Amino acid sequence: MVAELREKTGAGLLDCKKALDEAQGNMDAAETILRKKGVASAAKKAGRSTSDGLIEAYIHVGGKVGVLVEVNCETDFVAKTDDFKSFCRDICLQIAAANPTYVRREEVPEAELAKEREIATAQMQGKPAAAIQKIVEGKLEKYYSQVCLMDQPFVKLPDKTIKDILTEKIAKLGENMQIRRFVRFQLGA
Repeated sequence: MVAELREKTGAGLLDCKKALDEAQGNMDAAETILRKKGVASAAKKAGRSTSDGLIEAYIHVGGKVGVLVEVNCETDFVAKTDDFKSFCRDICLQIAAANPTYVRREEVPEAELAKEREIATAQMQGKPAAAIQKIVEGKLEKYYSQVCLMDQPFVKLPDKTIKDILTEKIAKLGENMQIRRFVRFQLGA
């Protein structure tokens, strides 16, 4: 069971054993325990410097869309692993498919958010004020998932966001990682 859990989650042998003991042999519960640990572990690593990494390129079939992305990690050892390289390729694929504008929410200009709030509020005329506020916030969340890479559902696993996938990779590889920047080219755009 330990080997199966390790294969499924990528966690260490001892961590898998402890999680299975804590979950009393329940595989699903053990996986949940490991995921929670991974999120906590990733949060601890968030302050560490990411000065190494890769610049990955992707050209879509037909040559009409191209992406360059910089993904950073702490050491060149991790940057050279197949797991890290695969993650970088997946991020390129995500950017090519979903066409985000920003990496994270903090990069969205306040003027752009104000404009979106104004549009959403204008669409809600005639509704109660408390409802308008909640609806506008919901529309802003949807807007973030369209323009911010970290908030987008991952194209390969739509039930997880890019932030979730990044957190899992940080936990699995044991180093802080960061998607620093990207550029997306589209022919004629």
